[in-house]
Amino acid sequence: MEKSIRVVGAIIEKDGKILIARRLYGNQAGKWEFPGGKYEEGEDGITAIKREIREEFETDIEVSGFLCTVRHRYPEFSIVMDCYICRLTGDELKLHDHSEVLWIDPDKRGVDWARADRKVIRAYRERMC
Repeated sequence: MEKSIRVVGAIIEKDGKILIARRLYGNQAGKWEFPGGKYEEGEDGITAIKREIREEFETDIEVSGFLCTVRHRYPEFSIVMDCYICRLTGDELKLHDHSEVLWIDPDKRGVDWARADRKVIRAYRERMC
C-alpha cells in the first residue's frame, strides 16, 4: 500500500511578495517550495503551520486564511497538503531546513518549484485574479 503523508504549507505574504524556500534535503532537494511540514498527532492545520514555521525559521506567523488542499503523488509516496495564507509577526528568519529563502512576486515565472508546490502557486495566482 502506498504511503500517504498529511502536511501543511505556508504562503507567507509581505508587501505584495511571497516567501519561497529552497529545500536542503529529500527527493526534492534544491527545489523551491512553500515552507511547512508534517502534522503532529492531534494538531489542526493552523497549529501545525505555526509550529512548523517556528521550527524551520525560529519566527512566528499569523494565519489569515485557508487557501487550498493539494494532493500530489510522488514515486515513493503521496502527500495531502493544506495551505494557509500567512504573514510574519517576527522579522528575522533563521534557516534550519532550507539553503536560502527569497521574497518573490507571485507572478514570477521560471521558478524551479517542487512538484506539489506547482499546484499551490497556481491556486494562489487564481485567487489573486
